[in-house]
Amino acid sequence: MPRPPAVGTAAPDFALPGIVLPAPAAASRRDTYRLSGHAARPLLLAFYPGDDTPVCTRQLCSYSEGLESFDAVGVDVWAISRQGLDSHESFARKRGIGLPLLSDTDGAVASAYGIAVPGLGLRRSVFLVDPDGVVRWRHVALVGLSFPSRDELLAAVAAR
Repeated sequence: MPRPPAVGTAAPDFALPGIVLPAPAAASRRDTYRLSGHAARPLLLAFYPGDDTPVCTRQLCSYSEGLESFDAVGVDVWAISRQGLDSHESFARKRGIGLPLLSDTDGAVASAYGIAVPGLGLRRSVFLVDPDGVVRWRHVALVGLSFPSRDELLAAVAAR
């Protein structure tokens, strides 16, 4: 199994289907999200184990509520898990999540990032990737009961 990409190395490229709910009552937008197609701004990739679970809900609601803060420092946020787009849409509508939720249903991207856990899914992880596709910061949890706060992520972006 690959190891998570080290700071200063290339992030594995990917193309995943995703959904974004721009506003709670708005129509969702489905698209394909490509790391290599996102070269305008730095990107935070937040891998999370599952839709509508307690810790994941706190994590993604926190990040979604802070989208203006992330935008103000010039960084985008995408969240990735193994659930399908219908599950993501239901989760986003129920919790008011406005950031793109990407579906890695076969776990290939989690495996490429070295965070797949056989039989369990993936490790809660966040990677800051610069516009050139290089990892500039990372947090890979051993146990998925905690996550980097919005302030920690903003500090990591500021330090890049």
